[in-house]
Parts: sequence; C-alpha cells; structure tokens
Amino acid sequence: MAEKNKHIGLRCTEEVLTKLKYIAEFEGRSINGEILYLINREIKRFEKEYGVIVSEDK
Repeated sequence: MAEKNKHIGLRCTEEVLTKLKYIAEFEGRSINGEILYLINREIKRFEKEYGVIVSEDK
C-alpha cells in the first residue's frame, strides 16, 4: 500500500516566508517542495552523524 502523506501546519514570520519563497523559486521548487527538500537534507545529515532513525510506525 502506498504511503499516505501527512499534513502539518507551519508558522513563520513574513520575512522567513519571503526568503523561503525566493529560494524555492531560484531552485525551481514549490515552497512545499523546498521545505521537504530541506527537511530531508537535515534528516540525512543527522542520520549520517548519529545513525539511522527507526520509525515507530512500521
């Protein structure tokens, strides 16, 4: 069965949103795509340093 995407709300300042939008457009991504890219990049960095995170859901 395909994994279902979850929805999360995110609060940020107007300045952060403006800068995020700029970066996303520069990189050719949507804001959502840019956020997911940054989150996944940080997860990979964390796991490289501390080891793989095992999901409790599976």
